[in-house]
Formats: sequence, C-alpha cells, structure tokens
Amino acid sequence: MQKMRTESDLLGELQVPESAYYGVQTQRAINNFKISNHQLADYPEFVKALGIVKLGAAQANNELKILSDDLYKAIEFASNELIQKKYLNEFPIDMIQGGAGTSTNMNANEVIANIALEHLGKQKGEYQFCSPNDHVNLSQSTNDAYPSALKIALFEMNKPLVDALENLSTSFQSKAKEFENVIKMGRTQLQDAVPMTLGQEFEGFSNTLNKEVDNLHRVAQQLLVINMGATAIGTGLNALPGYAQLCTKKIATIMNEDVLLADNLVEATSDTSSFVDYSSALKRLCIKLSKICNDLRLLTSGPRTGLFEINLPPKQPGSSIMPGKVNPVIPEVVNQVCFKVIGNDTTISMAAEAGQLQLNVMEPIIGFSIMESIQYLTNAMNTLRVECIDGVTANTEHLKQEVLNSIGIVTALNPYIGYKASTKIAKEALETGGSVYKLVLEHNLLSKEKLDEILDPKNMLGPHI
Repeated sequence: MQKMRTESDLLGELQVPESAYYGVQTQRAINNFKISNHQLADYPEFVKALGIVKLGAAQANNELKILSDDLYKAIEFASNELIQKKYLNEFPIDMIQGGAGTSTNMNANEVIANIALEHLGKQKGEYQFCSPNDHVNLSQSTNDAYPSALKIALFEMNKPLVDALENLSTSFQSKAKEFENVIKMGRTQLQDAVPMTLGQEFEGFSNTLNKEVDNLHRVAQQLLVINMGATAIGTGLNALPGYAQLCTKKIATIMNEDVLLADNLVEATSDTSSFVDYSSALKRLCIKLSKICNDLRLLTSGPRTGLFEINLPPKQPGSSIMPGKVNPVIPEVVNQVCFKVIGNDTTISMAAEAGQLQLNVMEPIIGFSIMESIQYLTNAMNTLRVECIDGVTANTEHLKQEVLNSIGIVTALNPYIGYKASTKIAKEALETGGSVYKLVLEHNLLSKEKLDEILDPKNMLGPHI
C-alpha cells in the first residue's frame, strides 16, 4: 500500500501520499474537482509562470528584509525547478475549479515549500521550517498571484502560436509565387466574375494571415500588465509599501520582458479585459482561417463534377462505401478547431461578464479556455501547413479553359462596347452556349485584333483599358 502522511488545514486533517510534493489543499482539490480530465500538469507554461511569480515575490520579500536569506535561497531553488518545468507530475489538479484559482496557487505554494524543505534538509510537510502560506505565499494572495501567472503563461504560449501562423503564411506565399502565372476565374457570390491568377488568390490568403500576426503581438503585450502586490482586492493589505513595484520589476528581470504594474490595482484585480481581448484575437484569426479552409475545400471539389481547380495531398481513403473517394480531411479538421476556439471565446465572454465586485472568480475557466484554444490552434496551423498547403498543386490547363469559356470575361468589354451591349452578349452566350469571343465578332462590335488584345487573360489581371 502507498505510504501516506497527515497534513491539516482549516477543515481538518487529510491523508496525502508520502512521496507527494503537493500538500493538503492540493489533495482537497484532487478530491473536489473531477471535471475536465485536463490537469494543470498538461500546461507546462502555466507551471513555469507560477514559478516565475513565486520567485519574483521571494526576491522582493528578501530585498525588503521580511524573508530570511536561508528561506529565500531555498524558495529560489524550488521556484527555479518549476521554471525549468520539473515536477510537472506534482500538479494533478483539474484546470476547471472553484475558488478563483486558490487550488492552483496553493498547489504551487505546497510544491515549492516541500522542494525547499528537502533543499534545507527537512522532511516534506515540516512546514514550521518553510510554510506554503507564510513564506512561499508571503505578500501575495491568489487574487494577484494567479492572474499574474496566467497572463505570463499566455504570453509565453503566444510565441509558438505566432510562429505557427507565420510559417503558415509563408507557405501560402510560396504557393503564390509558384502559381503566379496560373490563370483562373475569380468568383463572387459563387458566380463567375473576372480572371485572376491562382497566385493572387494564395497571396491573399498569406496577407490576411500576416495581419493576424501583428494583432496577436499587440494583444499579447497587454498580458504583461499585472497586479502583483494587489493581494486580496487591490488595496495592498499584507504587502509592504513598495513591494508591488519591486516584485513587478523582479518578474520583468526574470522574464527579460517589459512587465508593468497596473495603474489601479483595485480595478486590475477584478478586470479580465486583457483575456477578453486576447481571446477575441484568436476568434478573429479563426474566422479567417476557417474561411480559407472553406475556400480550399471548394477549390478542390470534384474531381469530375466540382471546381477541381487545385489538388490537396491525399491523406486517407474518403469513404467506407464509395471506392476512389478522397476527402479534404486536413481543412475539415482545421474548420472544426476554429469552431471550438470560437466557442471558447463565447465561454470567456460569459465568464468575464460574470465577475462581481472586487474579483472575478471565473478566471480558471477563462485561463483553461484560452490555453486550450492556443494549443489547438498551434497544432492545427502546423498540420494545415505540413499536411496540406505545402503539397497543393494546380490543375493549370483546366483553369485556363475555364477562363476562355467563361461568360465573366465579358466584363472586360464594358469600356469598349458599353454595358448594354456587353449584357446582350452575355445573355446570348448563356442562352446559346456560344462563346463571348465569337458573338462579339459576329455582331461586328470589335475587330479581331482589338478583341484579342482585350481578352488576353494577362491584360485582365490588373488595371487596364
């Protein structure tokens, strides 16, 4: 049988595994919250961020002479272990929890305390020598430590997300260059419009994603405004004068980032707008990404009865009953990820609205939802790039014939024969199945030489009269 140790808290005594670095309050959270099957350990950047916050607090407390050098060095050692993403299995609590993140904060406090105790040559649970509350949590409460760590974690998780986005945009740009001379018909409202190149279409995909890189950088920067030193409600009770500024400075140095202290700590402690803004940026990206995937699925539709303009790399048989069918499974899965992220944004909006008075207790679901969205989106964009976009090919001859046979090229005749005559030609072409080219010549509207010049597809790819 597993050996146990006894720890106590406000509610009494509880058995904790003897080998565990977490303590009684973490054990209560394990018992209380069996919700999502997603553990704090599944998000290493959050554990790292908790270590950063606890280290910054310890450094400030030591400099302010309220934490001894010996305790500071032990807590520094333990916090750095978390920053290096060690002891992840000591964070088994559910990401969705009541208590505004108290369980998460205490999980970090207990793990750090017990690592520090071992570093001091003591036994786990000998909290009289290094206390989770009195020493690790000194000058803090959950209400400043938890949101500050959450913001730091999201800021760090944004980096691989942006990398995935930039790489995807670059992939689309490479295809734009590859397809720069591939003529095709553009469409509006799913109807033939005017000619363009497939390269222009893919360059549009690249450019619209590039805009989201800048937007994500902008909203991520807002996450570096933290409320350390606010303690319970923003008044700073139980923290020394100057602690908030000093702790923030220490965290900025640890991260080597421009971390700032919020202007008004009472407002900052209850406000979740930076989370809302960041989630909104993820939603905006997903709207664009899902639209692109819809376009890819349309462009590859067929092969005999659809648009059949491009080929996506075949990834798996498409049917258990229809031989030969291959589905666009990569864009389909990315669509579904986008739906999930947009749904998470709704959750975040509701949770942000649900805060009351001096605290928003719904921050755990806000944090979990954003982390899930970042994780899903990063994986989805990498998958779309590697498994799909890098292998796209064009059906060049088919696209060229579509342009030559299209009624849409009559638009190019407007400046020369007028809208009324152009409409008449288009209508007759639709009714008879004839080509625009032949009908213009039959009606003696233009000479063959002039018509050839006007309807040269290359002359219809930009401003031209």
